[in-house]
Amino acid sequence: MAKTTNIYVRLEPGLKEEAEAILAQLGIPVSNAVNIFLKQVVMQRGLPFDVKLPEAKLLSIANMSKEELNAEIEKGYADFIQGNVRPALEVFADIRKNYGI
Repeated sequence: MAKTTNIYVRLEPGLKEEAEAILAQLGIPVSNAVNIFLKQVVMQRGLPFDVKLPEAKLLSIANMSKEELNAEIEKGYADFIQGNVRPALEVFADIRKNYGI
């Protein structure tokens, strides 16, 4: 009886290379990482992490047209006029908490 079996996976080349580079820094071969993942699937009886859609689409000024940027600025200004504001220290505290920084 074989102690191992093969698994074949199609991946984007860039994704594979990036993952291999990170795993190499950790000293973990890709095959070991896959084995760890699958063991966690069995132990957790499902995926070992949340799979869900992001709550909100992140905005990037680099990907916006002039019209889209102006619309976002107008939304922010309308919020300000209506008093929908928070102190900067409170906002940064939430960012640190939510992103672990």
